[in-house]
Amino acid sequence: MTLLGNTTIILVSWLDPHLHTPMYFFLRNLSFLDLCYTTSAGPQTLLNFRRTHKSISWAGCVAQLYVSLSLGCTECLLLAIMAYDRYAAICQSLRYTAIMSHRFCLQLVATAWLCSFGNSMLHTIRTMRLPRCGRNQIDNFFCEVPALLKLACVDTSANEAEVLASSVVFLLFPLGFILMSYGYIGATVLKIRSAKGRLKAFNTCASHLAVVSIFYGTAISTYLQPPSSYSQHQGKIVALFYGMVAPMLNPLIYTLRNKEMHRALQRALRRNMTAQGV
Repeated sequence: MTLLGNTTIILVSWLDPHLHTPMYFFLRNLSFLDLCYTTSAGPQTLLNFRRTHKSISWAGCVAQLYVSLSLGCTECLLLAIMAYDRYAAICQSLRYTAIMSHRFCLQLVATAWLCSFGNSMLHTIRTMRLPRCGRNQIDNFFCEVPALLKLACVDTSANEAEVLASSVVFLLFPLGFILMSYGYIGATVLKIRSAKGRLKAFNTCASHLAVVSIFYGTAISTYLQPPSSYSQHQGKIVALFYGMVAPMLNPLIYTLRNKEMHRALQRALRRNMTAQGV
């Protein structure tokens, strides 16, 4: 379902000229990110569900940690960028096309990806270099920083401080920016006299707010607490949710409430039927 939903969003928004806008450019990036997120950890997890001896190689664990952490940080920044896009569309509507130029959108997305993968490299190296003294059983579905720090047989306070600092930068700052953007959006929407206009503005933001709530809620509960107080049972449930469930829900959230996407899907189906001579 994750592969189908996110691939559909990417293809439809790419092929339909009506959806060649900054909002759908960022949505394509989010769908691509979710595809990468699921395929980086999903196959190994599903394989282990069927095995009696559940395992992952050291190299596989390093790769999974690096990729999943990079993509998680990228999603934090990308959701903040999408909030700014909504702010520009609603609060700066007359200058929207000038502000959100194609070049500027590319720069924002490239910055998000590069910063996230650089930050993840640092945490992956620092985490995997910790001595584990033979402790190699990870009590989690995925290789994650809090679960791996639990295996270390040395003091991890410095690593915990780095994780907390990184979480503030990649979680709290973007979340604060999102909330500030929606504060301005809310004030602007309340000034719209037409009820239809207010509803239209709300609908353009509702899907994004739902995705923000799901992602940030689970990520904050995992990374904004000391690993020493990390609950393995809670951590497994949260990791499974944002690693497998959230990427499946995102395309549903964006398509169920999105009339433009509905119309684009209908146009794509009509073109397909016409091509087949139906």
